[in-house]
Amino acid sequence: MQQPEIHTTATADRAEVRARAEAVLRELAGPGAALREDQWTAIEALVVDHRRALVVQRTGWGKSAVYFIATALLRAAGAGPTVIVSPLLALMRNQVESAGRAGIHARTINSANTEEWAEIQAEVAAGKVDILLVSPERLNNPDFRDQVLPELAASTGLLVVDEAHCISDWGHDFRPDYRRLRTMLADLPAGVPVLATTATANARVTADVAEQLGTGAGDAHALVLRGPLERESLTLGVLALPDPAHRLAWLADHLDRLPGSGIVYTLTVAAAEEVTAFLRERGFAVASYSGRTEDAERRTAEADLLANRVKALVATSALGMGFDKPDLGFVVHLGSPSSPIAYYQQVGRAGRGVDRAEVLLLPGREDEAIWRYFASLAFPPEEQVRRTIDALAEAGRPLSTAALEPRVDLRRARLETMLKVLDVDGAVRRVKGGWTATGQSWAYDTERYAKVAASREAEQRAMREYATTTGCRMEFLRRQLDDEQAAPCGRCDNCAGPLHTPEVSADTLAAARAALGRPGVSFEPRRLWPTGMDALGVPLKGRIPAGEQAETGRALGRLSDIGWGNRLRALLAEQAPDVPVPGEAVEALVAVLADWARGPGGWAGPATAEGTRLERPVGVVTMASSTRPQLVGTLGARIAEIGRMPLLGRIEYADGRPPHGARSNSAQRLHSLAGALVLPPGLEQAVAAAGGPVLLVDDLVDSGWTVTVAARLLRRAGASAVLPLVLAVQG
Repeated sequence: MQQPEIHTTATADRAEVRARAEAVLRELAGPGAALREDQWTAIEALVVDHRRALVVQRTGWGKSAVYFIATALLRAAGAGPTVIVSPLLALMRNQVESAGRAGIHARTINSANTEEWAEIQAEVAAGKVDILLVSPERLNNPDFRDQVLPELAASTGLLVVDEAHCISDWGHDFRPDYRRLRTMLADLPAGVPVLATTATANARVTADVAEQLGTGAGDAHALVLRGPLERESLTLGVLALPDPAHRLAWLADHLDRLPGSGIVYTLTVAAAEEVTAFLRERGFAVASYSGRTEDAERRTAEADLLANRVKALVATSALGMGFDKPDLGFVVHLGSPSSPIAYYQQVGRAGRGVDRAEVLLLPGREDEAIWRYFASLAFPPEEQVRRTIDALAEAGRPLSTAALEPRVDLRRARLETMLKVLDVDGAVRRVKGGWTATGQSWAYDTERYAKVAASREAEQRAMREYATTTGCRMEFLRRQLDDEQAAPCGRCDNCAGPLHTPEVSADTLAAARAALGRPGVSFEPRRLWPTGMDALGVPLKGRIPAGEQAETGRALGRLSDIGWGNRLRALLAEQAPDVPVPGEAVEALVAVLADWARGPGGWAGPATAEGTRLERPVGVVTMASSTRPQLVGTLGARIAEIGRMPLLGRIEYADGRPPHGARSNSAQRLHSLAGALVLPPGLEQAVAAAGGPVLLVDDLVDSGWTVTVAARLLRRAGASAVLPLVLAVQG
């Protein structure tokens, strides 16, 4: 960049600095653009006074313009590159493109471009990069933290923390990696300005972020700029519909009537895929976007939405912060997020560059079951945390997450999140090869974790209230974010009357019911034993022999989908009574079996590309169940009867009691199952005599280890194949 030198001292000509700032803004946004007063206040604090600032302003206000302009002015004055910590790849891509429009050279280091890291780091060292965007996860990568970060901190001209609410565990999208910023802040040379920005922070989150960034009230150099969060372009509404089929049908009947192109949010990956498939069947150009979507597919989907080549992206929260499409015309939620702050952040994607955009919530009765599942992933109890720290200390060497699993009764994702928190707290440290205990004292903050849990429950209550309030919906959301200027908007369905009616066409409703009632999902068997089982006294390791594996299984549906998932959740809930299998479930499973038989590789269908085909099952085996013996038993009996196969028997618990650890990690779950399941003599003889494939019938597949251990027993007894058939798959 070629900019005149600017002297950035407290006595500088502030009018000249503002004129230069306005000139850069016009490069970014066009010849008619002018700085907002709060934008100038933030730029002045960073460029002239070298202060730290926290900016809480609505989506579309122009927070990115603040740090782009500040970067241009600071770089012209000889400062080092700006480092922006940014949470999402979509956000990074948008920022790189936006910076380029103003002649600002931006590069990014993230998980999707590892092959470019060395080149980018060389460009930074050579002074060729004006802005470096890094993901928060990079901050605690051992190589990056120990080799790159110190040099970066020493040369940084401006540090920007984008989506800063992620720092706070009171925030709707807390990310432990963000707290690593405290280390970088401590290493910054004196006088390096810092900017933190967010659009979705209530007063509590604002105070917490400010304190963690060193921008609290006790800091004489701090500046907190908080503006009104009104979005005058948004028209909010809620439409209560009887069931998922009505919601899906309503969307198909009304999608074309929604303005422009937009986003349809779902709460789960399975729901996003279901909705996408149905809308495509109805002739709509839509794409699915979730954590399961490959990066290349995400890029294509983003580009298609930006160019209006699709009517909508059907997305989970993976498409959220920072996706910048100024003319986005609508946001529809099929299912309610658990937090009004998270909801406001997502709907804020719409209406940034248009006068009017429609926002509609279609809540469902199943929403709260999904909320409860995500709540179950909260910070673990103290006993499990202490056990993790002790296990690391006892090992005397770094342990990977996989190596920790046999020693700690926590699932992988929850264990990894907990370790990141402990790392920030100083109790453990991530090093090459895994994690080590530091030996530093650490206190379990029971009071804080309880308050965070209570805060989450309050947010859920608020979302229920939002869906049923008769008052202004925009005012309700703004008050949830502690916006003191909140007032009735005059535009939402409660202020101005509803924009939409609940009617759906009979044809579309029938199609939606058929789509959601269409049974059958497959699930892959386990192929590898967990690492570290020898530490638990279980001599299993490496690849599971092909002759001891199960085949790819079939289920009616996933508990997280909006079709069969809704019915299965009620049937398989922890407090649900044990009942005989419902007739509709049997009929649907029979249809699943028929599709399985006729499909490629099935016993009545064509061979696969590899030329393989399963033999027809010769019998049915059921799993013992301590909670739903009647459900599983009657299911196996009905499948055997309809399929005209013998019911060979039931796999039993060795000591009559079920193994513990149903929700633990893979190593712990396998440890609890090893030796806990047995084939009674009569079943073992029947399997050996049958000598062919058997159907293994159960109610639910969660970790997959029960099916894996049972299949191994059956294969060793003489079954030529084991075909798992279950009601539901978790997740």
